[in-house]
Amino acid sequence: MILHLSQCLDSAELEAVCEAAANSRYHDGRDTAGAAAGQVKHNQQADSTQIAGLLRLVEDRLRSNDLFMKATYPAGFPRLILSRYLAGMRYGSHVDEALIDGQRTDISFTLFLSPPESYQGGELVLEDTTGERTWKLGAGDLLLYPATYLHRVNEVSEGERLVVVGWVTSRIRDAGRRESLFELQQSLHEEFSHRGKTEQFDRLSRLRNNLLRQWLDY
Repeated sequence: MILHLSQCLDSAELEAVCEAAANSRYHDGRDTAGAAAGQVKHNQQADSTQIAGLLRLVEDRLRSNDLFMKATYPAGFPRLILSRYLAGMRYGSHVDEALIDGQRTDISFTLFLSPPESYQGGELVLEDTTGERTWKLGAGDLLLYPATYLHRVNEVSEGERLVVVGWVTSRIRDAGRRESLFELQQSLHEEFSHRGKTEQFDRLSRLRNNLLRQWLDY
């Protein structure tokens, strides 16, 4: 499941994050890449110790985002990284590591910090069995996608692309089950909003909760 979440950071939070990013030290992004990904990774990453508060803010906001929580069922966030792409930088086709800091990566996400009109190129391209899909979201918007996808970041030709990327270890390991639960939750919300606590709502609620009992991984 690919999910676009709008305005995960409000304007004040976005301004604070971008200010902290502007004052951060950066190092070669290949320092955190595997051997294969390191051959195609050309970006910069902020010193994580210097921006620990910024990354905690992002994680806190995601944990308080209802749609994010219902789509991911997070057991943990293995790592968050603030990445910067200047003109000429890109990240070639790769798949994320299955384990980061000893934790399984089920879901990847990109939180866009730069307004899309402030840089040229830099699109996030996801590859699946249907082909390629290209994404360049507004500042404060987030894209969730399975960590199993091949993906790349096109070369930035002008400006600066600033993002927070991260991974989620989910309590629902299987992507298909996560998507089914998310769709069930959306159906529950729609039924309750339009008709209240109906017999249909109770049936859907029973199904969702019983599936959670079977599928939750602790």
